Amino acid sequence: MNADLSPRRLVPALTALGCLLLPLLATPPQAAAAPAVPTAEAAPAVAGTMAVAPYEYLGWGNPQKPTDVMAATGVKWFTLAFILSDGGCNPKWDGSRALTGGSDESAIKSIRGAGGDVVVSVGGWSGNKLGEKCSSASALAGAYQKVIDAYHLKALDIDIEDTEFSNATVRQRVVSALKIVKTNNPGIVTYVTMGTTTNGPDGNGKDLINKGAAAGLANDGWTIMPFDFQGHSGTMGSVTVSALEGLKAAVKSAYGYSDDAAYRHIGVSSMNGKTDESDETVSTNDFQTILGYAKQHHIARFTFWAVNRDRQCGSGGDAGSSCSGIGQSPYAFTKIVAQYAG
Repeated sequence: MNADLSPRRLVPALTALGCLLLPLLATPPQAAAAPAVPTAEAAPAVAGTMAVAPYEYLGWGNPQKPTDVMAATGVKWFTLAFILSDGGCNPKWDGSRALTGGSDESAIKSIRGAGGDVVVSVGGWSGNKLGEKCSSASALAGAYQKVIDAYHLKALDIDIEDTEFSNATVRQRVVSALKIVKTNNPGIVTYVTMGTTTNGPDGNGKDLINKGAAAGLANDGWTIMPFDFQGHSGTMGSVTVSALEGLKAAVKSAYGYSDDAAYRHIGVSSMNGKTDESDETVSTNDFQTILGYAKQHHIARFTFWAVNRDRQCGSGGDAGSSCSGIGQSPYAFTKIVAQYAG
């Protein structure tokens, strides 16, 4: 994957990385028995516009001021990336910046001062992952709790990728840690974000969802990233719908939800403009297709990677960390996402 486009795939030094999220041999999914799993038909506890919280990476790509984005688009929430391990079981921004006392905390205060709020994202493609560096579910839950406590969070996103995603032991640890977080923080909203095939989660993704159901994890939004496909037919909008239908089926099967409840527990995190695949582009028309699907089914989350890229490149510029690589008006994608009300 081209690191210039998606720092979900970045190494800590932000060097180029030419790899894709590869489907790996999965642990056989656990039986979707009926443990202590929430079966309520009600929608997840999404407050206000929390369902719309586009990613912004404040350490990458000449990021815009969040308050400027809010004023221009009406978006109130952001998903801020990424929390990583500092080498041990301790959370820091990009694995190096302290949770409090720096520019990240200042940005969060400015968002809240303008009437908004944040989801904080833990993980991404590269760097030291808390799910691997913390040796137990309780230790990992403690690391997540430090982030929650630092900002009095209402929502937490676990972006589980690469080595965290491919390891069955770590997948279980993440699920178990989130169950502890849910118990210790009543009302907190949790999202789990992962890669996907064009037909929905791969074996690892289905196993992760099944592990969540078996643990009784009342996760608010199982979210997929439908891009960086190695060949597909149809528009990226239609391919995204296909992937979401596969996700909905996996969540329904694991949790025993009705169709309506399953839709209300899935989410999408797309990518705007040219993706890391040279022949793959997600257009504003594709976002309109996704918006229509989201409105029809009341999905838990509609977000994208990333606000940093939601602008046209300068003359001769290519898609990268600070532009989409296509002709567009400023914040064209954010303004579409902002139309979703949950």
